[in-house]
Amino acid sequence: MAEQNRVVGIDLGTTNSLVAFLEGGTPVVIPGEDGSSLVPSVVAIEGGNVTVGNGARGTLLTQPGNAVYSAKRLMGRGIEDVRDELAMFPFQVVEGQDADGALKLKVGDRTLTPPEISAMVLGQLKKNAERYFGQPVTRAVITVPAYFNDAQRQATKDAGRIAGLDVLRLVNEPTAAALAYGLDRKKEGTVAVYDFGGGTFDVSILKLHDGIFEVISTNGDTHLGGDDIDNLLMHIALDEIANDLGLPATPEIVQAVRKAVIEVKITLSSADSARFDLELTGGKRYRREITREQFEQLIAPVITRTAAPAKQALKDAGITPEQIDEVVLVGGSTRIPAVRKLVDEVFTLSARGKSAHTELNPDEVVALGAAVQADILAGGSAATNELLLLDVTPLSLGIEALGGVVAKIIQRNSTIPASATEHFTTGVDGQTNVAIHVVQGERELAKDCRSLARFDLKNIPPMTAGMPRIEVKFLIDANGILQVSAREQRSGQAAEVEVKPSYGLTDDQVEEMILASFDHAEDDLNQRQLIEATNEANTIKEAVEKGQKHPAWQQLTPNEIEKIHAAQLELDASIRGQDYKIIRAAIDRLDKATTRFAELMMDTAVSSALTGKTMGAAGDDMGTGPSAPHPFAPAQIDDSKTK
Repeated sequence: MAEQNRVVGIDLGTTNSLVAFLEGGTPVVIPGEDGSSLVPSVVAIEGGNVTVGNGARGTLLTQPGNAVYSAKRLMGRGIEDVRDELAMFPFQVVEGQDADGALKLKVGDRTLTPPEISAMVLGQLKKNAERYFGQPVTRAVITVPAYFNDAQRQATKDAGRIAGLDVLRLVNEPTAAALAYGLDRKKEGTVAVYDFGGGTFDVSILKLHDGIFEVISTNGDTHLGGDDIDNLLMHIALDEIANDLGLPATPEIVQAVRKAVIEVKITLSSADSARFDLELTGGKRYRREITREQFEQLIAPVITRTAAPAKQALKDAGITPEQIDEVVLVGGSTRIPAVRKLVDEVFTLSARGKSAHTELNPDEVVALGAAVQADILAGGSAATNELLLLDVTPLSLGIEALGGVVAKIIQRNSTIPASATEHFTTGVDGQTNVAIHVVQGERELAKDCRSLARFDLKNIPPMTAGMPRIEVKFLIDANGILQVSAREQRSGQAAEVEVKPSYGLTDDQVEEMILASFDHAEDDLNQRQLIEATNEANTIKEAVEKGQKHPAWQQLTPNEIEKIHAAQLELDASIRGQDYKIIRAAIDRLDKATTRFAELMMDTAVSSALTGKTMGAAGDDMGTGPSAPHPFAPAQIDDSKTK
């Protein structure tokens, strides 16, 4: 790779961060100033001086108010999302400064956002790479959890820009791990990547074949990781220190306990027991022994939370555990024996004479994969020029249609980059503006999904309801960032929006996007069917009422008119009854009652055409053209979807 094309791969982690590049066809991690490949994601600010990494850890112990860690868990999130766990952090939150609700933290004498803090970590990695190469490094691939939402991805790109990096691609962490693993192992088959890091959990199912790494499903939790295990141990230690020693949880004590907890956790991955022995203020000491059995009982609820996303990823991929050829473990938390046991059970490994792969360092594998992707984007070397990476979007994307139902435009687990187009229309005569509400999620109703953006398509020429043809296009780029555009095809009026970071998303909302879609599937479907039936009933009612002004109405017999009126009343009653099956039956009866009326109207349209007026124009005048779509529902004309 030419020097001027140098692109590095960066794993911006919750606990540790790394930078790597491809050398001689092999990905290599660039060491930091202290010779360690891992740069702790800790930032300290003292007297205007910024320290990142191991040097900042000392400040975290002695002056915790001047240091910050785990900023990745705060990226793209609002104050309410993390209020509970902030009690465990020595961070002073500055509230009420931004209308968008973005978090701001006071670190030392500065007020910073999580992207600014992450930019300092990225800046240190950039500095390490430049020292290693002896030249500027300005381009990078940065990894993110597969389940990072749009706000979190945007925040990561912002951090890269602040650090002076041109972020060529955001790559999902499990996908990066698959790249590193595939390059090393050169195998084909189906692979599960189980990534349990410091602050996030992802599981992805990938197909490896002929140099193509395709993610066929992904699932996870953006707010589940080793930090949660640390917090459980910290609560116990801090409670005992308060109750037995009478010492309050000062920032200094909290950070001393946190450091000890991490050491105990690491020890218990290889030993049957570990011991706390902390010297605290006033000459007091905290001593406690914890066995691996006690530790595993304590953390069981956290570890168990990873099983459901793993099973759902298998279900989404349409495969059984027995069809998984390899399981790759990523992230420091996968060193815990209880985690490996759960992975073994979920994927039935030992029962099939298999074991999870740990040949690559689980702390480094994501950075190594990012280096491979960086090499591909820089032009490729002999080792990567035939590799192809296909990623997916983890949640469906669509817009709110008439009645509050969701019209999904890009389906969950669609390969990205992706684009899709569908056509919609208006539901009211003379409508000149259309409000477009972009949503993300798996529920049938927009109110139960996550709102991403709203924008208006304005100045549409007034037309009969159903006549405007509004093309809505979704485009997801390689970073998973969404752009939405709308265009009224008859007039050419257009509008678009790039979905911006949206703060204030709760953990429950993130998890509900997948799990609640199954929990509420039957109720959601019933509500959607009711709304769609009601929409169709109202459309037919309006068409019949409008048709009564048509000359063909006068050609009906009194008995035919009476049957139509009776069917209309029955339809009105069925709508009030809120039972979609009854509404559908009433629609059918009104349809049968108006069969001859429709024939008479068609005869009139044909006569108009023969005298120089087209059928289309006649239909337009009546508002009942044969190709008119239902109001603000996917059009029945030229309906297209491309990916």
